[in-house]
Amino acid sequence: MTESNVWLRTQDQLKKIADKISLDPSLLTRLLEPDRIVEVNLPFKNTNIKGYRIQHNNIRGPYKGGLRYHPNVSMDEVKALAFWMTMKNAVIDVPFGGGKGGITIDPKTLSEAELKKLTRDFTQKLADVIGPQKDVPAPDVNTNPKIMSWIVSEYEKITGDKSHAVVTGKPIETGGSQGRTEATGLGGTYALMAYLSQINKSSKGLTVAVQGFGNVGKYVAKFLQENGFKVVALSDSKGGIYIKEGIPDIEEVDKYKESTGLLTGCCGKGSDIKPGDILTLPVDIIVPSALENVITQENAGNIKASIILEMANGPTTQEADEILKQKNITVIPDILANSGGVAVSYFEWYQNIHNEIWSKEEVFKKLKAKMNKAVESVYDISAEQGLSLRDSAYILALKRIESKWQKYP
Repeated sequence: MTESNVWLRTQDQLKKIADKISLDPSLLTRLLEPDRIVEVNLPFKNTNIKGYRIQHNNIRGPYKGGLRYHPNVSMDEVKALAFWMTMKNAVIDVPFGGGKGGITIDPKTLSEAELKKLTRDFTQKLADVIGPQKDVPAPDVNTNPKIMSWIVSEYEKITGDKSHAVVTGKPIETGGSQGRTEATGLGGTYALMAYLSQINKSSKGLTVAVQGFGNVGKYVAKFLQENGFKVVALSDSKGGIYIKEGIPDIEEVDKYKESTGLLTGCCGKGSDIKPGDILTLPVDIIVPSALENVITQENAGNIKASIILEMANGPTTQEADEILKQKNITVIPDILANSGGVAVSYFEWYQNIHNEIWSKEEVFKKLKAKMNKAVESVYDISAEQGLSLRDSAYILALKRIESKWQKYP
């Protein structure tokens, strides 16, 4: 299989940042390729479905990262995502390395029984390489707490491990953490507010457009609205809505989508928009919260927002990034903006390992402290060295990994 642009670009980005900080060459060599690549065949309806688990790096702790079920899942995509998890876990300063996995399937075409069997088969193939101290998967695109609970039960059946710490993002009744469902969206809200605090800017009245209305997009819109931002547009893969005066109630939009399957036509006013149009609306902040590579050299020049909060993984191509820099648009990068999910995943893992149960208030308090500290550290590097927040986040991550690397015997 030939390597795709996304993985090659990821490697190129790493080399550029490593050169800026004179990273230990032996560490760079290790980071340029995953520690382990697992590719499995999953027999399904008289064919073989591909499943992947990429373990990129475990210098800072067990591999950690989500599992996605999507027809476009590929080896190269998962390699890039695993690398980003290594960086993200270092930026938010949790004791994990980076991993990622997935199955090349559209789960929407499967019955629950078929989905459960496929997940159990995948768990059986991965059982030797995952575990609380080895590799800890979590939900990602098209996966959820129920799927995580199936992995827990199958893993326990195979290994006898009853800690439930083999995955995070579980239902509360099987060892999940309070606040995990909202964590990524809330963490992104904390990150944006912390950044605005650094530049002495109020959130009151700032207009926001959120692309993607899955778990992440829904909660980031909800929490931004609760904190004084004016959310004026929402979209998903089918379409969206734009209400210049502000969308009245995000929860009502969620109920409307639950009942109709659509965002278009919601709220009875404003205008319907095409999915891609949301990124170029006249707003202060855009929040890509769906899949990667949605901000490209084709549309970056038309972006009117002054801040981009990257809640999706890799939503901006390198070419687009250069255009955004030239336009002085601030990008709060994915490895910082959406790290709230893995922060609370760490809290869940810790609670499982130590047999503790934290309240939602305690989880949110710890999450806010983590996000504020990460934003402050990244902003300080940016201000001191005159670099973008993205480059600064990578520098912070690589320095933390290098610090641990130097302690290796």
